Amino acid sequence: MTTLRAKPAAKPASAKPVIYEVNIEVDVAAHDDYRAWLHEHVAEILALPGFTGAKVFEVLDPPASAGRVAICVQYALKDQAALDDYLRDHAPRLRADGMTRFGGRFQATRRVLRATRR
Repeated sequence: MTTLRAKPAAKPASAKPVIYEVNIEVDVAAHDDYRAWLHEHVAEILALPGFTGAKVFEVLDPPASAGRVAICVQYALKDQAALDDYLRDHAPRLRADGMTRFGGRFQATRRVLRATRR
């Protein structure tokens, strides 16, 4: 007898893990203070629902602007809904904290990534 099994239903794209990437350039003069704050900031974000990990990188290429250091933080989230919740419920407060502490001494850009099939 042959047993046929249905393939498991594919997860919709919105239910797949995402990476929330934050690319930062910070003034060299504020770099040490910023890195100390960033360590606490990342820990606070990782305590939020839906976050599963984070990696912090020094960016080597492309090089940072003159007088600045480049940093990249990649946060792993369980799915797009978790990111949407973060952006709605937590990001404004956390971003304001960074602006209050460091003002114009840093600049950040963000993007969202999802792994593709291999």
